[in-house]
Order: sequence, then C-alpha cells, then structure tokens
Amino acid sequence: MLLCFLCLVLLAASLSFACGVKNGENQGSSPLPSASPSSGADEELSCTLYIECTTILNNMDKFNTDKLDVLPENGIVLEKCTVSFKQGESVYDMMVRTLKSRKIHMEYSYTPVYDSAYVEGINNLYEFDCGEGSGWTFSVNGAFPNYGCSKYILKDGDAVEWHYTCDFGADVGSYFIAGQTPNP
Repeated sequence: MLLCFLCLVLLAASLSFACGVKNGENQGSSPLPSASPSSGADEELSCTLYIECTTILNNMDKFNTDKLDVLPENGIVLEKCTVSFKQGESVYDMMVRTLKSRKIHMEYSYTPVYDSAYVEGINNLYEFDCGEGSGWTFSVNGAFPNYGCSKYILKDGDAVEWHYTCDFGADVGSYFIAGQTPNP
C-alpha cells in the first residue's frame, strides 16, 4: 500500500514538472501568449497573406541605403498565398508560423500599453528605415484595424496584407486619426 502511494506521489510530481517545463518553454519562446484555440481547434481554416513594401521604391531618397540588399527589387516580400490556421488564432499567430516556415525574418515585441504584439520588422526592413513615418501596418479584408495583430482573431477566408508605409499609413490607404477607425 505504501509502495503504491509513493508511486502515485512520484508520478504526480513528474507530471507537474513536465507540465511546468512545457509551460516555461512556451513562455520563453514568445513574449506574447498564443491564442487559445476553441473547441474546433482541429478544423483547418485558411486565409490569404500578402506582404509588400512598394512604397519604399517611391521614397528611395528617404531609404536607409545600408538596407538595399534586403529590399526586394519589385517591393514584394511575399506574393499572395493561401495559408492554414486553426480556430482562435490571431494574425500574429499565423504570421509567426508562416514566416518562420518560409524563412522570412520577422521581429516583434509585446506592447503592454496595448496588450498586443508590435511588428518591428519584416524581411529586415524596420520602422524608420524609410523616414520618420515609416513602418509596418496590416489590413484584413481591406480594412486597417486600429489595434494590434495579436488582437485580430482570424476568420476563414480573411485576406491579410502587410504594407510598409513611409507616411504614417496615408500612402497605403490607412489613416490614423485619434478616435476614428481607419478606412481604406
């Protein structure tokens, strides 16, 4: 009886340790919590993804010439493609997985004020590489959400686009005016 009790204690302790290590690994690999898939987690859904920086080509006088080797000649970082995701995943979740699998650089940070991910760079092109008002912005189905990509939960059939702006979004159809939702 005592032996069975000890076995149960050891089993419980090893399970607790294994779960703790797994949770620690997940937290360490990303500063942002991953979206928790809901009951339909195994259902494969799809969206399209497109990433471009063509506005840089029209603003070469502002562009950091040290970055010429990472600037795509046609301004297209990723041609429009269909990608899979699971129910409950965000644009951020899909981006991290998709770009990693395609070996396209993406750097992001967690912004506590907005409780969301902030994409600092894609393909080694960062904010301010093409002037003071430059950086990455995203749209879904043609609309530019006024919140971060880790807050936007994907729906089947969404069209996600990332645009490099050189003018605070105005040059890509997004206008950031306090208190208003941008319209493309």
